[in-house]
Amino acid sequence: MPNTKRNRSKDNKGWIKTTCPYCGVGCGIEAKVLTSGKLDIRGDKEHPANYGRLCSKGLALAETILRKGRLLTPSIQDEECSWDDALTNVATSLNDVINKHGPDAVGFYVSGQLLTEDYYVVNKLMKGFIGSANIDTNSRLCMASAVAGHKRAFGEDCVPGNYQDLELANLVVLVGSNLAWCHPVLYQRLKIAKIQGGTKVVVIDPRRTSTCEIADLHLSLFPGTDIAIFTGLLAYLSQHNHVNHSYVEQHTSNFDTALKYSQRFSTISSVSSVTGLRSSDIEMFYQWFCENPKTVTLFSQGVNQSTSGTDKVNSIINCHLATGRIGRVGSSPFSITGQPNAMGGREVGGLANTLAAHLEFGNEDHIALLKDVWQTNKLATKPGLKAIDMFDAIDSGKIKALWIMATNPAVSLPDSKKINTLLANCPFLIVSDCVSCTDTMQHAHVRLPAQGWSEKSGTVTNSERTISRQRRIMPTPGEGKPDWWIVCEVAKRMGFKEAFDYQSEADIFSEYAKLTAAGNTKDKCTERKLNLAAIQTMTTKDYQAFSPKQWPLINNEISSERLFSDGHFSTPDGKARFVAIDHRFSTPCTTSPFTLLLNSGRNRDQWHTMTQTGLSASLSAHAAEPVVDINPFDATTRGIKNNKLVMITSNTGKQIFKAHLSNDVMVGQCFAPIHWSKTNCSSGKVNSLIPTKTDLISGQPAFKTTPVAIEPLMISSVATLITPKGLNDKQLKTICADYWVKQTIKGGYFYRFLFKESSKNVYSHLILMLEHSGSSLIQGHGSTGWRGIIYCQTTPCLAFSISSIERERIQPDIVQLLTSGFREQDIHTFLSGCLVAISPIICTCKQVKLETIEQAIIKDNLINVEDVVVATSAGTGCGSCIAELVQIISHVCERDIEQEDAN
Repeated sequence: MPNTKRNRSKDNKGWIKTTCPYCGVGCGIEAKVLTSGKLDIRGDKEHPANYGRLCSKGLALAETILRKGRLLTPSIQDEECSWDDALTNVATSLNDVINKHGPDAVGFYVSGQLLTEDYYVVNKLMKGFIGSANIDTNSRLCMASAVAGHKRAFGEDCVPGNYQDLELANLVVLVGSNLAWCHPVLYQRLKIAKIQGGTKVVVIDPRRTSTCEIADLHLSLFPGTDIAIFTGLLAYLSQHNHVNHSYVEQHTSNFDTALKYSQRFSTISSVSSVTGLRSSDIEMFYQWFCENPKTVTLFSQGVNQSTSGTDKVNSIINCHLATGRIGRVGSSPFSITGQPNAMGGREVGGLANTLAAHLEFGNEDHIALLKDVWQTNKLATKPGLKAIDMFDAIDSGKIKALWIMATNPAVSLPDSKKINTLLANCPFLIVSDCVSCTDTMQHAHVRLPAQGWSEKSGTVTNSERTISRQRRIMPTPGEGKPDWWIVCEVAKRMGFKEAFDYQSEADIFSEYAKLTAAGNTKDKCTERKLNLAAIQTMTTKDYQAFSPKQWPLINNEISSERLFSDGHFSTPDGKARFVAIDHRFSTPCTTSPFTLLLNSGRNRDQWHTMTQTGLSASLSAHAAEPVVDINPFDATTRGIKNNKLVMITSNTGKQIFKAHLSNDVMVGQCFAPIHWSKTNCSSGKVNSLIPTKTDLISGQPAFKTTPVAIEPLMISSVATLITPKGLNDKQLKTICADYWVKQTIKGGYFYRFLFKESSKNVYSHLILMLEHSGSSLIQGHGSTGWRGIIYCQTTPCLAFSISSIERERIQPDIVQLLTSGFREQDIHTFLSGCLVAISPIICTCKQVKLETIEQAIIKDNLINVEDVVVATSAGTGCGSCIAELVQIISHVCERDIEQEDAN
């Protein structure tokens, strides 16, 4: 036993506990700086969110530590300056705008990438001292409908579920959630629970996603019709005597009205006619819901990102309230957030329609309490502009100054072409970020360098309300500063020194914790479930050693009681409210020429606009360019071929994607990822196609149902290029490609250019670009096209290959030149056209290639995915590639059958 302790102590030496900066699961991480200066990453086995598991993005964190492309110094109008000059400029400019046009002429647009302490001070500055509520967050894009639904039902924005409930439930319903790709660690926990305990899993999603691999039932409903399923379920529960009338009577209100409105879907056939689902599948789902008191309904962007997202949320909650399945072990409606600190931002009032610490506009007691705690007479007393409205206010001239923090709205907001125009015309735009080159940063008048992950220190709250520390691990390049420090220094210069004179992030957290406790007692109408009184007196030392804790807390310990387990809610009468859903379906009109519905979402290994994950060669290997999934029937009727370029057109723009034919999307629908931007692709920016339609209650945009047209794009030739350094804008323009995409690879970057012109003309464009660089060229040419190596003095610095599009597949693999460091042997092989192609990566976590998997299947005649996993180690990381392994097995078997038939 002593030896074990010594070994464990030795193993833990130098490791620092922190949290992952990606999705809302909030995985614990241990990081250590190696003697080489690089970072080593492993999962924290003690963290309650993941118990040591990490997904592909978490495992690749060390590759995304940003050194190149960092914003290193402040600047004003593209001129570098001191911090004092930049901060004074921002403060003076904001005060000038406020004095001339009033506080509502200022807007802040912030991010779920901020830490809670950052969020708290920026919200305090805007709402408490500038006196406007015009602060909103990119979390508006992912979970605002859930917030609105919680407040309507519970009286407070509280997620009642725990991750443990997924493992203790008998039935888990996943609605609009591709858990396998977007929250892989939770997917693994659910998958293990299913294997060990027989948990039934229902997936409700128009698309067949990787999550369906563990589904007992997949309900591929028509997009936007979720309300019909759950309103119909409420009616079914009543008809078949599965309403918990005792619970409903004691702990809820408005049940009869909600039930009355559900009668529109009182028959299975009425639900079937709207959703397009088979009656037998609907009835099976309804029966399973009735038979399994331990039910979790987990929902995400597929529910929230809709013009009726709030109603969808409440239709789900209504069914849980009707059966009393809330606040109990293994039973909960469960909204899972997209970003690492979306929950923390909600807690401190980062949304335009909320106040800090779950205090609310419209409640005079709440407003009086916050004025007293913050000692201000300028507190905003009405909600501000939500994200889309805030950017529209720039267009109308109401917003004169905008401060954007740690987010990239030029890419992530719908109708991004319009957003870029608005940002370019904003009279005064401040952007604070750690990245120097984003689509948003190019418009900034003042640029403020912020710290990135591994440099920040503070707290985050994950989707199950667990507060964890994010700790500083590495030094900050250049002059980057914490976001909270930047905000506080501006606030001081604006005249609010006393209110923002914090010495550290621990001081900010302490003030926030005290605010959650202020006036928060059961005998007062200011009671909230969010109450951190138990940790409000933490010392700085306690804060530094803080271990993960889920609220509600009692005496600095996690409460054994589940949220709402006592049946008491945060409404005036203490009862949860049923919401009557009188929904008139506003399903998109697919009329000529826009006859397909475009759905958008995340790829397996990428995050948001790829400013971080795009730096990783391993994460970029699986999906190298923007692809649109389209049903083979729709492709055939439009003359579209697999892996060929297509043009997608909507009412707001046109974008180019590579077509991927797949039966995972239904006829009449298509799917494209959200990640590509101007910095890594000439086209494929999906949000350029999406209009700014929002939910009238939550203000959340609808990203899932955009009517589009798709047609093939005729391409004649292709060029590939590798270089240790990226090409600049001038070089890209000289090449004159109709389409290009940039991919991070080991040692540099890979570019793929496609042209309508002949390969001979393409060669001329490329040579013109190279001549301007003053470099020397060694080239080869054959029947398949042109190949060349560019030398800067005597060192290879670039290589290219050009061919007709028909001959692309037989071109030498140019990537190997860079990954091998331009070995002389590889150069000769490449110029002769004989360099063998590199097999694509399938399992990002374990870096397992397609050829390795196929060879194992063929060699040992493997037909079960479990055997392939054992043989290759693919799927033993986060497991999100398992569904793809199943497809590979199927393809190899089909190929073998075809060969046998041919023989």
